[in-house]
Amino acid sequence: MKSKKRVLLGMSGGTDSSVAAMLLQEAGYEVTGVTFRFYDSEGFEESLDDARTLAYRLNIPHIIYDARELFRERIIRYFIDEYLSARTPVPCTLCNNELKWPLLAKIADEMGIYWISTGHYVRKVFQNNHYFIAPAADRDKDQTFFLWGLKQDILERMLLPMGDWAKDKVRTYAAGRGFERAATKKDSLGVCFCPMDYRSFLQREVPQELLPGKGRFIDESGTFLGWHKGYPFYTIGQRRGLGIHMNRAAFVKEICKASNEVILAPLASLYKTEMLLKDWNIVDASRLLNSKSVIVRIRYRKQANHCTVNIMAENLLHVQLHEPLESIASGQAAAFYDEVGLLLGGGIII
Repeated sequence: MKSKKRVLLGMSGGTDSSVAAMLLQEAGYEVTGVTFRFYDSEGFEESLDDARTLAYRLNIPHIIYDARELFRERIIRYFIDEYLSARTPVPCTLCNNELKWPLLAKIADEMGIYWISTGHYVRKVFQNNHYFIAPAADRDKDQTFFLWGLKQDILERMLLPMGDWAKDKVRTYAAGRGFERAATKKDSLGVCFCPMDYRSFLQREVPQELLPGKGRFIDESGTFLGWHKGYPFYTIGQRRGLGIHMNRAAFVKEICKASNEVILAPLASLYKTEMLLKDWNIVDASRLLNSKSVIVRIRYRKQANHCTVNIMAENLLHVQLHEPLESIASGQAAAFYDEVGLLLGGGIII
């Protein structure tokens, strides 16, 4: 039998998961902390020590789970392959939906623990016989965008203690409890295994013979504009760092793997009114399909467009945008919301 008073908490050693441990314990749960060793990044051992020390001070069990091989196979390999396929990957989305939360559930099952938790800034609600991820109280920290792929069996078991907290109050709370180090830790930014520019990561990780050499920048009519360093080093919508001087603003409109060409165009040419999604997940079809009030986001922050969503015969989602949207990139994620912010699902742009 799984205990309804026990919870397995993913502990990174950072502020948010540390405070989540305190809040869960205060709420009467028996907390067990797990730190995943996903990647031997700089500073990991320090973060691991912080997680262990916090667990010791709170008198909660703490385990380390080595997932490096799985992480390299599922996330890093995917990250590299997407760029080499002229697509733009979404590693944090894939990691949350297919690795981190499922791993928490797997380990919890092995330990006879029902609840699973992290320091994510999201909330959970139950409506119409479905669990939904809902926006955090602190909209600047809201992380709903990354969790659209989670299924009901995971959502049902999630405890999300940070959802009602603002980040400044979290730091104040930690300091008030005497955990000054947890209160003052910097927020993690970007992709955990690739803190540098992704281009440097590709050059380090991919054998030189597998990277394309220089290729042609062309305009929409095929006119040669200059030379680029190889198609994987450019993303849709990119303007800076092109290494080409023109008398007008130019953006990456399209990336052609076969010819190693990158098409540049004015921003107006990057707008589209529809997109197709694969590998999608829908929380409640009755609230998403054919609704006129669905909002789609293709970026983590401060972007939202109304759309209509339908399932096509090829089992793809067709998204008809009510207003044109620029820089829609193959490989990126699209997340769907209702008018009040409930996460309705999402998918990968093709």
